[in-house]
Amino acid sequence: MALRLRRVWFQAHTWLALSLGWLLALNALMGALLTIAKPLDHWLNDHLFVQPASTAEQPSAPLESLRVRLTQELGAQASFTFRPPREPGESLRAYVSGPWDGIVYYDNTGRELGRRGETEGLHNLIFELHSTVLLGDAGRALLAFVALSYLLLLLSGVVLWWPQRWPPNLKIRLQRGWHPALYDLHRTAGAVLGLLIAVSVVTGAYMAWPPLRAAVSSLAGDTQVKAPPIPKESLQLPRRPLDELVSIAQTRFPGAMVGYVQAPGGESKAVRVRFKVEDDSHPNGLSSVWLNPYTAEILASYRWNELDTGSRIITIIYPLHTGELGGTPLTVLVGLGGLVLAGLGVSGLWLWTRRTWPPSRR
Repeated sequence: MALRLRRVWFQAHTWLALSLGWLLALNALMGALLTIAKPLDHWLNDHLFVQPASTAEQPSAPLESLRVRLTQELGAQASFTFRPPREPGESLRAYVSGPWDGIVYYDNTGRELGRRGETEGLHNLIFELHSTVLLGDAGRALLAFVALSYLLLLLSGVVLWWPQRWPPNLKIRLQRGWHPALYDLHRTAGAVLGLLIAVSVVTGAYMAWPPLRAAVSSLAGDTQVKAPPIPKESLQLPRRPLDELVSIAQTRFPGAMVGYVQAPGGESKAVRVRFKVEDDSHPNGLSSVWLNPYTAEILASYRWNELDTGSRIITIIYPLHTGELGGTPLTVLVGLGGLVLAGLGVSGLWLWTRRTWPPSRR
């Protein structure tokens, strides 16, 4: 009976890995590459991320002037998210979603330093592969499903690894040839590092698919925070300058760093200004103020710890997934975890091609 049950677990582990594991391994490899692609991208494209010294000391150009220029070029339905400089000499970035999707870089005078499409450049391409598989929202849902399937892979793998005697034998049998060594490495790495990899995989799934956040908030009895509507009568008024809206929003979080200024496309959506307050571990900040772009009225304001549960825990999940929560050591650990998961996929596929039944538990 025990052997028959073990075969069932083995078949479940094998076919789940063959059907979804390849995509999981590829996504893990992309995530590992991102840990080095980002600093490499900044180094290779310094002209985009760092503005010339001649403009770095000049006053920043109004955000409204940039918004107007981009709207004239891309149309009123295009959405813009502005990322103001956070360090001296850093360029301002405008993330664009519309007829063209990508990032535009500016210096303090408002001069365009360059632009790149969302898949242009090695880092951008790897990021899109890792986050959407180039399939947009459908890709995010697919990756969330694949990531959660890892939990079943982990469970079945642990069941197959579980020793009859403790402490377990974690040796790699190098002296018996590369095939037994690869098998030992596959099962030992999966068992020992599986939980660490699971943290990265589950946090990635949580960020990839917003319905998971809604589900968590619902289970916690919270109402999910959403952008408030704009009164219809306001639409008859001219838009207020974006910089004025930011200044008014700053009165709610004085002294806090402005993370993003989000100007959605269309006429009936509120402007959102995100702030990073001192006790917020999210690198971009989640404390938010929504404003009516026509009257400059504050429609809603939430500190990060006042958000619904599903949104609030992003403060930990995002920097934990990227490694920013623990600085360089955690970033390196996240990268190694991605490589290990990719290696498990490759080694598992190779072992399967040999069609060998794994030896009995030791």
